[in-house]
Amino acid sequence: MSEQIPLTREQFEAALRAKGDYYHIYHPYQVAMYEGRASKEQIRGWVANRYYYQVNIPMKDAAIMANCPDSKIRQEWVQRILDHDGLPGETGGIEAWLALGEAVGLDRAQLESQELVLPGVRFAVDAYVNFARRATWKEAASSSLTELFAPQIHQSRLDTWPKHYPWIDTRGYDYFRSRLSQARRDVEHGLAITLDHYTTYESQQRMLEILQFKLDVLWTMLDAMTMAYELDRAPYHSVTDQRVWHKGIEL
Repeated sequence: MSEQIPLTREQFEAALRAKGDYYHIYHPYQVAMYEGRASKEQIRGWVANRYYYQVNIPMKDAAIMANCPDSKIRQEWVQRILDHDGLPGETGGIEAWLALGEAVGLDRAQLESQELVLPGVRFAVDAYVNFARRATWKEAASSSLTELFAPQIHQSRLDTWPKHYPWIDTRGYDYFRSRLSQARRDVEHGLAITLDHYTTYESQQRMLEILQFKLDVLWTMLDAMTMAYELDRAPYHSVTDQRVWHKGIEL
């Protein structure tokens, strides 16, 4: 049996970018938000649940660095942690997200408590962080390549939310503004790692599957929010109107 011929660098990049067809910008929940059809509850629910993703990103990136023996890679990758956590005396992405939460009318303490995080969202994000801890550093680093499609989604919010949701304090949009340039920078680094290290057909196909896994994580988060905030079917809705689901434990 003949060995499959690897994709060229250009073909591999094209295959990675083609995965953008499945990016969560096309999820009906996202579409409703940028078309102005989302309710206040749906916007607030998204911000509260997405906060769990935001606070886990630095831990994901720290796991990648912990598994990476290449100091040059670590020197560049650490910027991602600083972007989210911030430097002493400076505002990072997590703080900017808390400001977004306040801008949409959420209580800061409630956001930080993570009590509004749906179990489906928690499971999806935890699966991503656990993957980063257990995978090779190259696979975990390349899983971040959904950043290829991120500038588009941030720009769509900046273009449409102020028009559709005048009740949101515009100071809350600083996170989206900052990520426009940060995501483009991260794409250059992550894409170079991926194109350099996946040079066999088998490894390229595995990488495409890993990227699909990350897309699954983002899509599944919105599926959980759809059930809770659009269909009024939050977990245990048929037996109680209380948020009885677990609030976060080590499993």
